[in-house]
Amino acid sequence: MGSDPITDLEAELADFWRRGRARTRARARAIDPRLDPTCYPLLILLSRHDAIPTSKLVADLELEKSTVTRQIDAVERLGLVERRPDPCDARARIVALTQVGRQKLDDVVALAVSNWRERLSQWDPADIRQLTELLRRLDDSESSGTGNTPR
Repeated sequence: MGSDPITDLEAELADFWRRGRARTRARARAIDPRLDPTCYPLLILLSRHDAIPTSKLVADLELEKSTVTRQIDAVERLGLVERRPDPCDARARIVALTQVGRQKLDDVVALAVSNWRERLSQWDPADIRQLTELLRRLDDSESSGTGNTPR
């Protein structure tokens, strides 16, 4: 590593993101070999809720509406999600994981968590909590507008 901690951090994060994209591709293939890895974050977001309005998915994923619609279409064709009328707005639709989609995603996430537990088994739990908090702070500093990288 070099002498500048910010340069070192940028390089390490770039490598971490690259490895993360590879993990995402593998997890998407484990759910369904035809699943586009770019749809994986959509499935993860849906897994945290019973159902989500499309407009919230667009906002939370920070993608164009047309992109999110194409992703929903793709995972719907695979039987992983379904659209339903929004009970709060007759003009809108909500999106939810199907039972099959939730089970497949739960299995993949459980394996991922198991792998993280194995990799971090020798770490002090306080270090893991501190890393989690530091990553959250780093993300919060970017999303609050103090970073200068476009999102």
